[in-house]
Amino acid sequence: MQQYTMEDVLRIAKRYRNTKRSYLLVNPLQAKHLPVDPETALALMEHLGESLRRSYPSARLVIGFAETATAIGAVAAAQLAGDCFYVQTTREDCPGNHNWLEFQEEHSHAVEQKLCGDALEAGLAATDTVILVDDEISTGKTILNMVEQMANRYPSLREKTVVAASILNRVTPEQEARLRQAGIVSHCLVRLPQADYDSQVARYTVEEAPQPPQWTPETPFQSWMLSGSFDQNPRLGVSIGDYVAQCRKMADAFLQWAALPEGGRTLVLGTEECMLPSLILGQQLARRPGSGAVRCHATTRSPIGVSREAGYPIVSGAQVRSFYSDDRKTYLYNLESYDAVVVVSDTMREDTAALCSVLSALPGRGTARVYYIQGGNHVWYL
Repeated sequence: MQQYTMEDVLRIAKRYRNTKRSYLLVNPLQAKHLPVDPETALALMEHLGESLRRSYPSARLVIGFAETATAIGAVAAAQLAGDCFYVQTTREDCPGNHNWLEFQEEHSHAVEQKLCGDALEAGLAATDTVILVDDEISTGKTILNMVEQMANRYPSLREKTVVAASILNRVTPEQEARLRQAGIVSHCLVRLPQADYDSQVARYTVEEAPQPPQWTPETPFQSWMLSGSFDQNPRLGVSIGDYVAQCRKMADAFLQWAALPEGGRTLVLGTEECMLPSLILGQQLARRPGSGAVRCHATTRSPIGVSREAGYPIVSGAQVRSFYSDDRKTYLYNLESYDAVVVVSDTMREDTAALCSVLSALPGRGTARVYYIQGGNHVWYL
């Protein structure tokens, strides 16, 4: 089994005008901020899940943190068991009253998060171990805050093993002791040494990713409905086997229908918290003979500084419209030119304004074949 090192999974970038924390740990393999082959990204996530299965084989509740760890958490849950219950935190509004628990990720660009209490209660009843998954754990403060609120509302959590799992972990021994005192054990793929990341990024002069001129197609978008339904929502809790199966079914139906160019370069792009469906589609496309190069990443709410200085990981970027809200800045980084673009989003907004914004940021957009899977079954295309 592959072993990952700090050199594999860590790049240091500078947050744009964030007074809480000047740096951002960027993982080049997790298909969020940087484009990567989907097989490579999923292998990393599966590796974390396999290590969790070996250590906690009876775990049947996994909670993934939005927005960067939604796919990591889902893939880890799938490695545990098909009947594992998976729920992700969210910053989105979901219809209905689901007894939300609200908490803060204090260093983040968007501090407010919430977790579906109904899903948590259902998951707790079927497990002796609860696994919280983030891409990186820096201080453990968010985990402590969240677990305290969860236990106050659902005291049965205090009888469970609670695991804070991540790709990267850099908590200090003192912070680790506080987690253990609260009944939380850490589990990670790569333990980082203590380092002054603020000083590492201080030398870079960065700019905010610009907003490109809006592009509009010469011909109207056409639309088509994929066969079957896509009704799984990990924000409200899903059986991970059912969710993954539905993602694969959606990908199969799309790839059987779509006319993607052979041997070219294809981008499969997720949107904010919605990442796993695009990764699964990208993986299945990459496995087809003659598919060419496939790359996956996602739009993000993270405002990362852009610089072309030597050694800096974020070399280009653009502000793009959110697929979920008109009042939100989102970004797309390290833009490349592609022969085809497939955007996969779970938004319920049935328009192409955000899609046009994304396309306006991509080099060579005028010649690329474009598909947009919206809500899991509605396809817009040019």
